[in-house]
Amino acid sequence: MDSWRIHLMSQDINVLALVKGGERYVFLYDDSSRAETLRTLGRYASNPELSFTWYDAAVLSQKIRQESQKHAIHRRFQVSLPTDTDEIA
Repeated sequence: MDSWRIHLMSQDINVLALVKGGERYVFLYDDSSRAETLRTLGRYASNPELSFTWYDAAVLSQKIRQESQKHAIHRRFQVSLPTDTDEIA
């Protein structure tokens, strides 16, 4: 039996899945591999041996971009603010 382990430090892994009939397309990516994931969607769409279409690629690409924007907004509001115990010079 094969064992798969994902070791995470402080990085989030995003999961994107598409089920088409009996086929399942599952993409795991982090922020640093987002561009490569988008390219992979295009490669899958251009492969005539797969049922993965350009429409599928467009929909999943949009989901990746929306998720990226949500993370950017979330990070923007996670700014450290000085507290009473911090020294303000």
